[in-house]
Amino acid sequence: MQEIIKAVQDIAIKISEVLKYGDLGYAASSNATGDTQLKLDILSDEIIENRLKELSSIKAIISEEKDAPLSVNDGGEYIIAYDPLDGSSLVDVNFAVGSIFGVYKGSLEARNLVAALYSVYGPRVELVVCDDSVKLFRLNRDNEFKFIKNLELNQKGKINATGGTQKGWSDSHRAMIKSLFDDGYRLRYSGAMVSDLHQVLLKGGGLFSYPATTDAPNGKLRVAFEVLPFAYIYEKAGGATTNGVNDSLLDIKIEQTHQTTPCYFGSKFEIDRVKNG
Repeated sequence: MQEIIKAVQDIAIKISEVLKYGDLGYAASSNATGDTQLKLDILSDEIIENRLKELSSIKAIISEEKDAPLSVNDGGEYIIAYDPLDGSSLVDVNFAVGSIFGVYKGSLEARNLVAALYSVYGPRVELVVCDDSVKLFRLNRDNEFKFIKNLELNQKGKINATGGTQKGWSDSHRAMIKSLFDDGYRLRYSGAMVSDLHQVLLKGGGLFSYPATTDAPNGKLRVAFEVLPFAYIYEKAGGATTNGVNDSLLDIKIEQTHQTTPCYFGSKFEIDRVKNG
């Protein structure tokens, strides 16, 4: 596992440099779910693929930017599913974006997750690593990630980060979000999942939601690359997750590589509120 963590550290440093000076334009291609790719999406994917291919412990890699899994080493024991540049459409306005990694042992199943990591490229480059506990690292002047602190969620938070096209929300979701604002929750939403979930986690709690909508009845966020890694992190940090009905996003069965789901992440108080209306 340490070699995987070291590889992700190297990847984060390289991608952070590319973001400073890279071409912000669109490529002439789209990814497996039909999103138009930025040149930075493709380059970030190449950086990750090339580095992970060096690891003998990795059996396969699965990228949001690839149509199908890529076999790496038949003798490896881990599958890594990743989003190379989450929030990339916000790069042109200089918002924080990130990379997300889920480490699965043996096969691509939610309960086979043994670690999850994500990097945030903002004013500072930060890395969150979760195996048993959730640990925050920050890149220093010597290009080394230094441990900052363990991260834990409070039982109740103050932040409300809610996505999806509002005209497509269900009446029940709209009422639940309004009730949070009526109770004094503050809106904090940029549109980059990794940044918004990072803020809720570092501020100690609240709710991040991307519900089912009329235009995306199965939600929009990808299960293997985005949802499950963050579910693993949030639950290890003492929080909770749900798709709006189940007791944990980690109960989801992966049936397709690019499968999506409605998702809610947060403190236990807010997730209970989601499930109980």
